[in-house]
Amino acid sequence: MAGRVVRASKFRHVFGQPFKKEDCYDDVKVTRSAWDSNYAAANPLFFAVLWEAGGGGAFAVYPWSAPKGRIDPKLPLVAGHKLPVLDIDFHPFNDNLIASVSEDCTAKIWNIPDGGLTATMTDAVQTLNGHKKKVGTAKFNPVADNLLATSSADLSVKVWDIQSGNAALSIDAQHGDLILSVDWNNNGSLLATTSKDKKVRVLDPRSNSVAAEADGHAGVKGSRLTWLGRHEKIFSCGFTKTSEREYCLWDPRDFSKPLLRSAMDSASGVLMPFYDNDTGVLFLGGKGDGNIKYFEVVDDAPYIHPLSEFKSSTPQRGLCIMPKRTVNVSECEIVRVLKVGTKTIEPISFLVPRKSDIFQDDLYPDCASGEAALSASEWLSGKNAEVKTASMQAGFVQKAKSEVKFEKQEEAKPKSEKELLAEIEQLTKRVAYLETEIVKKDAKLKELGSA
Repeated sequence: MAGRVVRASKFRHVFGQPFKKEDCYDDVKVTRSAWDSNYAAANPLFFAVLWEAGGGGAFAVYPWSAPKGRIDPKLPLVAGHKLPVLDIDFHPFNDNLIASVSEDCTAKIWNIPDGGLTATMTDAVQTLNGHKKKVGTAKFNPVADNLLATSSADLSVKVWDIQSGNAALSIDAQHGDLILSVDWNNNGSLLATTSKDKKVRVLDPRSNSVAAEADGHAGVKGSRLTWLGRHEKIFSCGFTKTSEREYCLWDPRDFSKPLLRSAMDSASGVLMPFYDNDTGVLFLGGKGDGNIKYFEVVDDAPYIHPLSEFKSSTPQRGLCIMPKRTVNVSECEIVRVLKVGTKTIEPISFLVPRKSDIFQDDLYPDCASGEAALSASEWLSGKNAEVKTASMQAGFVQKAKSEVKFEKQEEAKPKSEKELLAEIEQLTKRVAYLETEIVKKDAKLKELGSA
């Protein structure tokens, strides 16, 4: 009998190792919102989590340098939205800036002090007004400085210059239903979306158009996607008509059918995909699951190879992957994931089991350096560039952060009852005038018709 052939891979024995309980965070008031979000974001200085709070929308930003363990129930929050916050994303080139989007139809940019908040923050450094319905997703461009993509229930995707506060680009009326997820490709030139209309789309934001469109997942539950970095392919996950979880692999150059469509299981939680471009490892965690599956992505068919699974008895409400510059290279940590539980935040290290003390250059190619390759104006003029990278051999050295000078857009203040009554009276007079004009026009037309 022939022996079983095992595929050779340096990531075949990767395993997940949760941080010790004393290095995790407890009594976290995670939002109870039913919106499909990751609920968290993280960078080398802070982690942020959507917070359950009365009187509008809030989220917490907590420094890694602060005490671990039980979170103070009186923790200062970022609380400037009038309605629940639905998504957050840290600026890729300035670790102190974070974007939030909300049911109140706005996106806001916040500047977090180096040591974290000492009092609740209500004044954003920038407010992005323009969407007509709730804003569901936020994603910074990975190459160009100060560009943020947002999607809304008004079925538009906008790209904002956060310095000026203006929507530089807007793709309107191209989606048939609610937009569920948005992601940039590796060089920040294209966007991809999944929608409740069961379509997967590639958007060219600088031409305000849909570059490609295909039938995605036929199930009624939510779907997500992520670009697979240098492979320039799109991984989407959702449900079949029979409510089985499945994933697809797409080539944007030929959207006529997926390169791969594979059923996974019959669990009910929405899948959250995360891709590490440096190792080519793809992570899949389901909402309500305790496990995280991971795969290796290669250029040749069948493209996606299962590696293993991190198993846990505690379910996750959300996940986020941390920037590569946060991993511990001396322990051969390739990825760090932040797991959001019902009341907990738990970091999980994914490690390659090696005993050598020498830097493992095959595990750590040059990674994203946290520097912008283009300015917003260069990108908007049509230029493209690759992500700037740096070696991790001597440990990651933080570059000077991108300084942002905001031309703050003031929010329109709600009008008083007196102002509203005066406006109604003015409009009523205008309507009466126009009705009189219509009667005159009709009489004139009748007169001309009888002549």
